[in-house]
Amino acid sequence: MASDVRSSSRMQRSKFSAKSRASNFTSRDGAQGGARPARDALRGRKGAKGSGSSASSATTTRGVYRDGHQVGTESHTIPSSRGSFHGHHDHTHTFDHSTGNGKGNGKGIGKGKGASSKIEPKSRFSERREGHVSERAAAHKMRAGVARRKEIVAERAPRKPGFTTFQLRLVSSILHTTLVDKKPLDKSYAQWFAKVKIPAVEQGFVINHINAMFRRLSFYAHVAGLKRPSDFERHVNRLILAYSYDQGWPLPELDAEGFDRAGLKKRQTEANEHPLLREGCPYWLEELCSKELKEAWPQERKALGEKAPRFIRVNTLKCTRDELASTLSEEGIVTKSVKGVNTALEVTSNAALFRTVAFHNGLFEQQDAGSQLIAPFLEVEPGMRVIDACAGSGGKTLHLAALMQGKGTLIALDIEGWKLEELEKRARRAGAFNINTRTIDTTKVIKRLQEQADRVLIDAPCSGLGVLRRTADSKWADIQPRLAELKKIQADILERYSLMAKVGGKVVYSTCSILPSENQEQVKAFLDKHSDKFELEEEKTILPSSGFDGFYMARFKRLA
Repeated sequence: MASDVRSSSRMQRSKFSAKSRASNFTSRDGAQGGARPARDALRGRKGAKGSGSSASSATTTRGVYRDGHQVGTESHTIPSSRGSFHGHHDHTHTFDHSTGNGKGNGKGIGKGKGASSKIEPKSRFSERREGHVSERAAAHKMRAGVARRKEIVAERAPRKPGFTTFQLRLVSSILHTTLVDKKPLDKSYAQWFAKVKIPAVEQGFVINHINAMFRRLSFYAHVAGLKRPSDFERHVNRLILAYSYDQGWPLPELDAEGFDRAGLKKRQTEANEHPLLREGCPYWLEELCSKELKEAWPQERKALGEKAPRFIRVNTLKCTRDELASTLSEEGIVTKSVKGVNTALEVTSNAALFRTVAFHNGLFEQQDAGSQLIAPFLEVEPGMRVIDACAGSGGKTLHLAALMQGKGTLIALDIEGWKLEELEKRARRAGAFNINTRTIDTTKVIKRLQEQADRVLIDAPCSGLGVLRRTADSKWADIQPRLAELKKIQADILERYSLMAKVGGKVVYSTCSILPSENQEQVKAFLDKHSDKFELEEEKTILPSSGFDGFYMARFKRLA
């Protein structure tokens, strides 16, 4: 009884298997193929006898698969004959009735007259197993030069000028952090680019346009219909719309309450006709600088409203300027030499400098060409004992180390310990190993170094009006209330720190200000008080209209 049950089960499975194999094969008149397994016909067994339909041809239907999923079906006709069947059948197969030989893409399997002409049914699963629509067969065809079936790819719409939706959110966030939360612009960049990782080119695009907004913030405020600085904080989106309009971009869809689109052209014309708005000069800056610089001020005001060139300084501890230019060129960065500054290159391409191999290898530092003139002005030599009394994060310190060829002792001082920590990182990258850092936490630090140095650099804290192009957000905060206190600090630092120079040693006092009250007047007051101990050897002023940032430097020699 059990044997009968097992036999019955096998018969049922056999019937089901036959149905499955025949499911994708249908003759032209609708009759199903014979029951003999498809593998018998495909193997071309000798003595296999056909028992199919008498029709001259048959139509097969099979599934078409892509990436493992059925995407449709296709049908094709295969002629039927008493001759042998040679080759796997596919939609390109033909049959030669006169000779009984099959012609096709595949290799001949059966041969001779005895081979059956019957085409057995095959399931769509066996089709895939034998490679007709498999990924492996497609790869083989690709290698053989047979193109795959074309994929339908939607064409991308051309990118519209202006900010993308994502960039708009990012720009709005950075402006809000700077204008509302009162963070310096560079800190806002650091905060948001730490959160949002974007390609270097896109990051540069965002930074360039935000800097342009801040350089002429009063201009865009007028175009946006804003009257007071406090309005900037409440209407960031109106500033973005005004900037987009001035750039000739389509106005983005932003929630900007009270924004008058109809009057944009009129307000833009008014702003362009007003010199202070056109050049992005706040009224407090106009008042202060016109009083100190007099007729020289209009030219400098125009220069401070323009985009700053991008300069780098070659690290001569590791390479020459020409070698650096060649190395950067290999990384796709275009530079040109700067006349009058033998360590400077101007970067003329929009490049992510800090992601280059050259930067990570310490071949250069980003530093304005005008700033690069200060360290050579100190006239250091290898083997000297040199003090950078207001080192900060070390731009000029690293330049001094290179001029000293890494020989001698270079002491970097600052009241901010975190800045000196940053300097130490930069020094390791630059290969400047003769730098010692010391935090000025008490007055004793300065007293212990009196008459200890061959050279002393005093890069004094100042208003920073010479570098407003690079810190464009700072000019929208009136510094006049702090200026008097700054001048007192400068005089005190020059008085005490200059005593660290040996007799016969030299001291350089420098600022990044263009105001005579922070520069020439400070030097005159110092010399009037210490004419028996110091003498002025040379002074130099660099103005923004020269193409560099604004700097002042004066060199003294200690006499007693």
